[in-house]
Amino acid sequence: MKEMKIKNMFIGLSLADALGVPVEFKSRKELSESPVVSMLEYGTHGQPAGTWSDDSSLTFCLADSLIKGYDLKDIAQKFVLWINAETWTPHGSVFDIGIQTRKSIDQLETILDSEEYESLHYLKYELDEHTNGNGSLMRILPLLFYIKGKTIKEQFDIIRDVSALTHGHIRSALSCLIYLKFAEYILDEYSIEESYSKTRETIKVFFETESISEVEKKHFERLINNDISTYKKSEIRSDGYVISTLEASFWCLMKTNSYLDSVFKAINLGSDTDTTATVVGGISGLVYGLDGVSEKWVNTLARKDDILKLSKEFSKAFNHEN
Repeated sequence: MKEMKIKNMFIGLSLADALGVPVEFKSRKELSESPVVSMLEYGTHGQPAGTWSDDSSLTFCLADSLIKGYDLKDIAQKFVLWINAETWTPHGSVFDIGIQTRKSIDQLETILDSEEYESLHYLKYELDEHTNGNGSLMRILPLLFYIKGKTIKEQFDIIRDVSALTHGHIRSALSCLIYLKFAEYILDEYSIEESYSKTRETIKVFFETESISEVEKKHFERLINNDISTYKKSEIRSDGYVISTLEASFWCLMKTNSYLDSVFKAINLGSDTDTTATVVGGISGLVYGLDGVSEKWVNTLARKDDILKLSKEFSKAFNHEN
């Protein structure tokens, strides 16, 4: 039932996010001494249990927009409304937002106010590689259902525009492409291992046919040319850099075989705990559902009913109701 998969994806990513929020920025050493194994409250951001971050907020904004069709301007408007009107916040206020994301959404507001909407398509030509935080990767998963079935070139063109609303460098867009291609194979019922293998082969061909620069290809070498699961934990980074989050997420998924194991492995890597967990949790929800997850945790999730309503509307929009 694909409707159930979509529900598990949204609950899976937001629950993972909420599990990671209380320990965001804690070091790997701290978490190795006192690992997260349950739902916590307060902690880093002083938020009650079940509170998700900007990762889920912007994911829900994207999904909410896609329900009505693909419109880059509408997605941008949803992002601006999130900050200004505090829509899709867990408790009515924005408490966690990355520097690059904040700066980009301010720029989106300027573009929208000027009604220079075509400018939204030029954001993807960002050349500053220091803008490659994980802020577009963390929210990109709902786009899978719009681009599924299109050629990889068509997929990348759309992904690049959507990624660039907050992160315009091609490295962020390529990271989103790899993640969504992996998710597409997962949705087609391939195993995690099969999906990873097929993704690596597909992306290798894409890199060549689209003449992706050697400079950019080298950043994906460990994930695409090599097998990320063969790396030691000490070789996996979990900071806010998009490549770190992408590698860490694949590594966690390849090293576990249940929703909770994958999410807690992501969180206990430390540093950007909520985002790594969110990126893992969406895929893990698609693969495993919520088997073994405490019903109490799900019921504690902020705005659970709104998330369930969104998932149902999203399913209808993409004709995936049972």
